[in-house]
Amino acid sequence: MSQYRIAFLVGSLRRESINRQLANALQKMAPSSFAFHECRIDDLPLYNQDDDGHQAAPVKRLKQEIRDADGLLFVTPEYNRSVPGVLKNAIDHASRPYGDSAWQGKPAGVIGASIGAVGTALSQQHLRNMLAYLDVPTMGQPEAFIHVKEGFFDEAGNVASEGSRKFLQGWVDKWAQWIRLHVDAMRAP
Repeated sequence: MSQYRIAFLVGSLRRESINRQLANALQKMAPSSFAFHECRIDDLPLYNQDDDGHQAAPVKRLKQEIRDADGLLFVTPEYNRSVPGVLKNAIDHASRPYGDSAWQGKPAGVIGASIGAVGTALSQQHLRNMLAYLDVPTMGQPEAFIHVKEGFFDEAGNVASEGSRKFLQGWVDKWAQWIRLHVDAMRAP
């Protein structure tokens, strides 16, 4: 059985982030052939094109983690109807300098959680637009805009309700299929 290395990025820095909790819950639902690695983005300097010729060590680390991955998972909140600045900063760093993007060709899934009723619909759409430009084949369906209320996660960090768990398992299954489809095609002789 093939192994798939997945780099995941959480668009929130908050220790008790519901998106971090969602990322952790999704990993438990993924196939055992998927190995996850969280890409740290809290130590990246603000992107400045003047630094393209001498990128900081955290930027080089992020780019290498992405290059080493077979696929990607983005789990993002929505800030002011868009992606959080820290996630945009990471995307910009790993795409630069021009012609040296670490993102290119990496299949991805986008999901997010919010306490708001519409979830992270606009954030996800903005993220999808960026990823399309960066040549990241991103799963389009199913979409998942997760509305998190008190008790959504149990004490062990699992999704508590059977209905939500079933919905998210369906999303994870489709995303895993998407990753396999693209990675296996790239690995084929």
